[in-house]
Amino acid sequence: MKARSRSILILTVLFGYILLQFIWWEFLLVKQNGLIIEEKEKLVALSTIDETQFKKDIAFLRERKKMQTIMIVGEGTVFLLLLLFGIYKIKQAYDKETTLNNQQKNFFLSITHELKTPIAATKLQLQTLQKQKLEESIRQNLISQALFETERLNNLIDNVLLTSRLDAGEFRFNLERQHLSEFVTTIVNRYYKTELASGELTLNVEPGVYALVDVSSFPSIITNLIDNALKYSPDKKELELELRKEKTDVILNVKDQGCGILKSDKEKIFAKFFRAGNEETRKAKGTGLGLYIVGYIVKNHQGKISVRDNSPKGSIFEVHLYAT
Repeated sequence: MKARSRSILILTVLFGYILLQFIWWEFLLVKQNGLIIEEKEKLVALSTIDETQFKKDIAFLRERKKMQTIMIVGEGTVFLLLLLFGIYKIKQAYDKETTLNNQQKNFFLSITHELKTPIAATKLQLQTLQKQKLEESIRQNLISQALFETERLNNLIDNVLLTSRLDAGEFRFNLERQHLSEFVTTIVNRYYKTELASGELTLNVEPGVYALVDVSSFPSIITNLIDNALKYSPDKKELELELRKEKTDVILNVKDQGCGILKSDKEKIFAKFFRAGNEETRKAKGTGLGLYIVGYIVKNHQGKISVRDNSPKGSIFEVHLYAT
C-alpha cells in the first residue's frame, strides 16, 4: 500500500510539473508572438506613407496575431488532452495490474491455507487411528472424516488444474446429447449424500430433460455452484437445485438463503481470483476460482449464467442451456 501511495505521489508530482511547464511554454509562445507582431507594426508605421494602406497592413497583422494565438492555444489544448488521456491510460493499466497482483497474492495465501487444512485434518485422524485402540463406530467416523477431507483436497486440486488447462486452451469441449435429468441427479447423489440426507440440499429435477453437454466438465458447474452456496450459507443451510425445461431452454438453478452478493459485485464474480467484497464472504474460505470455472464452462456450452437476489435473502445462480 505504501509503494502504491508513493507511486501515485510521484505520478502526481510529475504530471503537475509537466502541466506547469506546458502552461509556461504556451504563455511564452503567445507573448513572443505578440512581440513579433508589435515589431512588424512598428516597421509598417515607418515604411508606409499611405494612410489607407497603413490601416490595412495593421489590420492584417492584428488578424494574423489573433489567428496565431488561436493556433498556439488550440495545439496546446490538443497536446494537453493527449497528455491527460495518456496519463489516464497509464493509471488505468497500473490500477488493473495492482488489482491483479493483489488478487493473485490473496489467491496464493488462500490456496496455501486451503491445501494445509485438509492435509492437517487427515493427518490427525490417521494418527489417532494408528496410536489408539478405538471402538468400531469411532474408527468408522474418523475414516469417514478422513475421506471427506481427502475428497475436499481432491476437488480443490481439480479446480486449480482445470483452471490451468482452461487458461492454456488445452481443454477440449465435446458436447453430446445427454439425459440431463439423470446426469444431474447422479452427480448430486454422488457428491452430496450428507446434505441431501440432512435436508440442507433439496433436489428438484424435472424428468426427461435433454441437452448438449460435455460430460467431463459439466459436473464442475454443479459442484462449484453447490459448494459456493454451502460456503456462503453460514447459518441454517437451505439450498435447492432445480432443473427444468422452458420452451427451448434448459434452466439449472442453484438457490441459497446465504449472505447474498452486493449489487456492485454481481458482474465481477465470474472473474478469475475475484471474491465478493462483503465481510461474510471475505471470512469464508475460498480461492476465487470456482465461479470463474463455472462461467468459462457455461460459455463453452453456448449457454448463459446470471445471478440475482433470492427472497427473503441469499442468491440464485441461473444457467441457461439449449434443450435438445
